[in-house]
Amino acid sequence: MLHLRIMAPATMTDDVLAALECDQAVTGLAVFRGAAVRPPGDVITAQVAREAANDVIDRLRALKVHRDGSIEIEQVGTWLSRRGFEAEIRTPGSSSDAVVWAEVTQRSYEDTELNWSYLSFLTLATVIASIAIITDSQILTVGAMVLGPEFGPIAALGVALVRRRFILLRLAIRTLVTGFVTAIAVTIVLTLIARALGWVTLGDVVGPRPGTAFIYTPDKWSFIVAVIAGAAGVLSITSAKSVGLAGVFISVTTVPAAGNIALGIAFGNGSTIWGSVAQLFLNIAGMALAGWATLAVQQLVWARVSVRRARHMVIPRRML
Repeated sequence: MLHLRIMAPATMTDDVLAALECDQAVTGLAVFRGAAVRPPGDVITAQVAREAANDVIDRLRALKVHRDGSIEIEQVGTWLSRRGFEAEIRTPGSSSDAVVWAEVTQRSYEDTELNWSYLSFLTLATVIASIAIITDSQILTVGAMVLGPEFGPIAALGVALVRRRFILLRLAIRTLVTGFVTAIAVTIVLTLIARALGWVTLGDVVGPRPGTAFIYTPDKWSFIVAVIAGAAGVLSITSAKSVGLAGVFISVTTVPAAGNIALGIAFGNGSTIWGSVAQLFLNIAGMALAGWATLAVQQLVWARVSVRRARHMVIPRRML
């Protein structure tokens, strides 16, 4: 179940209540007239089955509640309610599979924000990846993959295309490009310092590296893994049961490739640079395409579920 908390001008309250009362997936409906101070108006709360959230939110948006007031959506961790259970049972689909587009879109905007934290994590991950390459350490490589925050903007590319949020698309591209350029630049500077101190030599970069050679030798499997990981990552973000993101981070070699690019530039080794650039773009492209396709399928499926729901509102059973 999801908890809705709506603040609306008093002139909108009756319309909001009508939009909620007409839906059998809504329960626990309450109104507190005059409770809102800024903006002045009423506070309305309700519980709604996750599967019906998009239809309910669309009706509220059509009333322009979000312009004059606010709509808050919270996940209810534990709830005890016979009426709530019956409302959830009557609603078509599975709550775990339901995609709440407002929730996904807001998370995408948050994940694409270009801030100090994002740049710091990506830079630190790239530096660790470069050390992993120098020492040929698979453990450090995995650590760098998990630390990197780049999947958020990559997933946002798919959300932007499916939901036609072109401002989000521009923000995601800017965050990815600026983040990797900054991380690579800082890693280059640190590599040059290590090189001047004699800590790193060209042999460490171009010598035999059986544990990390995959970073600069992309092949068809690199793209296939990126596609699978991208689809799994988007499913983890959109599902009520968010699991598997750590596995996605470990599966793709975006951050290690960025670290290898920095090492190649610092030592002027062209094959290392271009091989790593190809690996980086191959992984980003694979994940972005898979994310877009997965979200497009989910949008199509839930559009059909909404149609079925409108036709079978009175049938007291779950329709999977």
